[in-house]
Amino acid sequence: MKLTDLPTPCLVLDRTILARNIRVMAASLARLHVPLRPHMKTAKSIEVARLAIAGQPGGITVSTLAEAEYFFGHGITDMLYAVGITPQKLDQVCQLNRAGAQIIVITDDPAMAGAISAHPDPPRTLIEIDSGEERGGVHPESDLLLELATRLGACLTGVMTHAGHSYAGRGVREIARIAEAERNAVTRAAARLRDAGHAIEIVSAGSSPTARHAENLAGVTEIRAGVYMFGDLFQAEIETHGADAIALTVLTSVIGRRLDPSPGRLLVDAGGLALSKDRSTEATAHDYGYGLALDIDGRRALGNAIVRKAYQEHGVIELDPAHPIDPPIGARLRVAPNHVCMTAAAHDRYFVVDGEQDVVAIWHRVNGW
Repeated sequence: MKLTDLPTPCLVLDRTILARNIRVMAASLARLHVPLRPHMKTAKSIEVARLAIAGQPGGITVSTLAEAEYFFGHGITDMLYAVGITPQKLDQVCQLNRAGAQIIVITDDPAMAGAISAHPDPPRTLIEIDSGEERGGVHPESDLLLELATRLGACLTGVMTHAGHSYAGRGVREIARIAEAERNAVTRAAARLRDAGHAIEIVSAGSSPTARHAENLAGVTEIRAGVYMFGDLFQAEIETHGADAIALTVLTSVIGRRLDPSPGRLLVDAGGLALSKDRSTEATAHDYGYGLALDIDGRRALGNAIVRKAYQEHGVIELDPAHPIDPPIGARLRVAPNHVCMTAAAHDRYFVVDGEQDVVAIWHRVNGW
């Protein structure tokens, strides 16, 4: 089977680039002597997970309990559910743990901390620390940190943070500075808890940008990152990886042509549902609209051909006048995504290639919550 045989739109995953991205991140963290707990919220695939945890201790990070059930069903037990736990989901986690899973949960809420410790089968729990993003978590110097620890009691296993604000960084030096602030926040919280007599086993941090460019991870016991596996235009813009590290693209078919006046535009069958409507690169030096159009081999043969509009099932590609093309209806192109996590979300499988047009495997992914 070749790419020209596939229904469109669909996801094309280049296994060669994926494997290289995984090796690069592993090497970056190995030099700082910190293991990786890869985040599977983007990939949602056991085949990708097995590649990502090779050479690592074996644990993964998930963002939904559907992911947790799926990966547990494929033999992975050590998981961090990195979304604040609720009473209903706590019961679901404990049920999985009774079946043999080892799911760790997180909280930053005193009432929830009490509910966790009062549960008949309480899971190991991390206190979420706010290291600057201001999305969730407690400040490392707050009194609430010690209150949470007291309420959790023996359930308390450690602390975690996520430097999501690293996505606002521009350039390696700025992201390295954010990575150090992330490290300082989570290790300071761990130190305060230890000084108060609490046993802290896990000090978990990470985002793909900070994982890639951290200069010092002393005191951190694990790093969580996920988008680095697939890469996207936004991560390339903020220098998490190079422009050649985008492993996932959307295969699409030309369904309409308007070539006059020049440079013209193409209508394709990949719209907002297939590409997502994420416009993250709008805030970077290069605005790629809803994605960058590539040829069927994934090469930038179309120059700066951008998906300028994304309707539900239609995408409008504005052609680059320096790279004129006149493809027939049905011709196949590939689109590099702005934010691969959002792009992959509506699809149920990957068509896997190894740098060529031959499909060498089909890997399914889990969706839902």
